[in-house]
Amino acid sequence: MPHLEAFLSAAILLTLLPGPDNLYVITRGISQGRKAALAAAAGFASGCLWHTLLATLGIAALITQSPTAFNLVRYAGAAYLVYLGIRTLLDRSGFALQQDGQQPDLWQVYRQSVLANMLNPKVTLFFLSFLPQFVNHAEGHVPQQMLVMGVLFMLQTMVIFGLFGWFAGHIGQWLQRSPAIARRIHLLAGSIFCALGLRVALVK
Repeated sequence: MPHLEAFLSAAILLTLLPGPDNLYVITRGISQGRKAALAAAAGFASGCLWHTLLATLGIAALITQSPTAFNLVRYAGAAYLVYLGIRTLLDRSGFALQQDGQQPDLWQVYRQSVLANMLNPKVTLFFLSFLPQFVNHAEGHVPQQMLVMGVLFMLQTMVIFGLFGWFAGHIGQWLQRSPAIARRIHLLAGSIFCALGLRVALVK
């Protein structure tokens, strides 16, 4: 088995650090409520398995060696986040808590979050460099050990991101009490998504 205690400690610390993924989940919570935030958290957690699989199969190494492939995936992910941001800015009803109790499409939130995570090659490269550090080479079965760690990373991500989203949902409910703020929440959410997209595209 891999060195699980050290792995989990490092994974939890890294997940707690501020970054585009947890900011995305928090934005969903503030703008769409707790359920949407939990759906987004589940989406990003599910994406961890995709990156684990790529790292296990060695595809991440190929992306590292090909700047063109890396940039294609990176710009596709950035464009998708900017698309979500523009769509949010233009569609006020889709990114605000509805006064009549209407809920956002949680399945759509989940799909969008999975795709946003999958299209970030930096996460793939992170898994490629992070997981092997905790592999117990003496026991062999390296791919299986990396898959186990990928599942554990997914589970702890779901818990931590879920907590972020849960508290963000409470903040969103409080903000919704002010009609002036409620009308502008979609502007905040859309702007953040666009900024995240630009960050993915420009920060190397």
